[in-house]
Amino acid sequence: MTSTVILGDEPLTIDQVEAVARSVPPGSDYLGEPIHVEVSEAAWGRVRHTRSVVEGLADDTVAHYGISTGFGALATMHIPVDKRHQLQRSLIRSHAAGAGPEVEREVVRALMLLRIQTLATGRTGIREETLRAYVAMLNAGITPVVHEYGSLGCSGDLAPLAHCALALMGEGTVRDAAGDLRSAGEALAASGIEPVDLAEKEGLALINGTDGMLGMLCMAIADLRALVTVADIAAAMSVEGLLGTDDVFAADLQALRPQPGQAFSAANMRKVLAVSEIRDSHRDPDACTRVQDAYSLRCAPQVAGAVRDTIDHAARVAGWELASAVDNPVVTLDDRVESNGNFHGAPVAYVLDFLAIAAADLASMSERRTDRFLDKARNHGLHAFLADDPGVDSGLMIAQYTQAAMVSEMKRLAAPASVDSIPSSAMQEDHVSMGWGAARKLRRSVDALTHVLTIELLAAARGIQLRAPLRPSPVSAAVIAALDEVTRTAPGPDRILADDIAEAVYAVADGSLLAAAEAAAGPLN
Repeated sequence: MTSTVILGDEPLTIDQVEAVARSVPPGSDYLGEPIHVEVSEAAWGRVRHTRSVVEGLADDTVAHYGISTGFGALATMHIPVDKRHQLQRSLIRSHAAGAGPEVEREVVRALMLLRIQTLATGRTGIREETLRAYVAMLNAGITPVVHEYGSLGCSGDLAPLAHCALALMGEGTVRDAAGDLRSAGEALAASGIEPVDLAEKEGLALINGTDGMLGMLCMAIADLRALVTVADIAAAMSVEGLLGTDDVFAADLQALRPQPGQAFSAANMRKVLAVSEIRDSHRDPDACTRVQDAYSLRCAPQVAGAVRDTIDHAARVAGWELASAVDNPVVTLDDRVESNGNFHGAPVAYVLDFLAIAAADLASMSERRTDRFLDKARNHGLHAFLADDPGVDSGLMIAQYTQAAMVSEMKRLAAPASVDSIPSSAMQEDHVSMGWGAARKLRRSVDALTHVLTIELLAAARGIQLRAPLRPSPVSAAVIAALDEVTRTAPGPDRILADDIAEAVYAVADGSLLAAAEAAAGPLN
């Protein structure tokens, strides 16, 4: 069964962007269902109308940027009428100048989807046949090859979008629905799509947007919303396994500092820790002499809650950007064709950087809890490094090294890209956002966070099991069972940890571990 997303009547949501970007290609061997994209009839009417506005200017002797002039620093160059189709082709060919590794399929699909959404607003002057071809290319699972470098996050994600427009012209290289590299012309022909001969203004309309960085922002928000809940689960299990207290997570204490995310995270932790024999074993103040837990345990809701609030802020910015029509020049609601600066990626770049900071701090606290589990001086009676036979076995010692290396990398990735600017186009574009770079490093940070949290979960699962015969909470038991479906969490002789970590990472990334926790706890925030 194929789902359908209609563009043009309402802005896309973050969840829709993520779903379409990560949907399977039609007719491929991937698991899952493809998502079909369509443009509403009302949107087609707007597209036809604003195209007529642009065509009315095509033969005008007055200069109109992108229609009868060059681009960037060449905007003062008047282009004769007989060279204006060549102007658009040259724009795409020259701007398809990306270099470096190929970026992920889901990033390119998000970029294409968001450019289609802007074109469907009827503010760009695109022709109907050009937009129909673009929609068909996306629906056919044809993914242009886009490279890591080429966007400065200003004047649009120029090189990435140009490589997509190049494919629409039947030029360049793409991956077909099966993931095989092919020439764009062959792939279009195989899907019955005619290559487009670009007309006035269309080259600009296809490349002048923040679509790549916005698409990556949407996917990062979706990922981080799940991971911050996983972080709450991991933190609660660490509190349980390290004989910490859940008293500090009480709702009335959290209400004394009404940060919304903090309350949500504390509520999650209370659910995970409910009905735990391990927790009940040290409730007697005469038997337990510890007055307070370490910050990495006691302050977990404060840090994860701040991450939640940062994600919510980023989601608001993404929502505003998803409701935007980013192009230059743009056709206004009263049919003027006006230059503008809405392509500047600063709003998106800032929150991409902000999320990288938040993710790094969440990972840093997670790693500290893992380290506490492994240190015999601080783990309250557990084996050194959670090893089966310390000395003979090293347990999870080096798993923490892996965590530490990733956290250190995440701290480097948290250095903001948006504070940098290298002028381009002969100083016409003298301030740029570097938002594409911010998005690329955030993707690496999200992947590292997934690994860091997974390693904490493995440590907590093993630590909790070393507390036997005391039984953990039902939620912790469900999480341990979910992990045991893909790996082994119980103490035992050393084995290859890389395999265990990799399998557990899949369980975190695909949502199965979170689903197991919610099956026991009920819905989590």
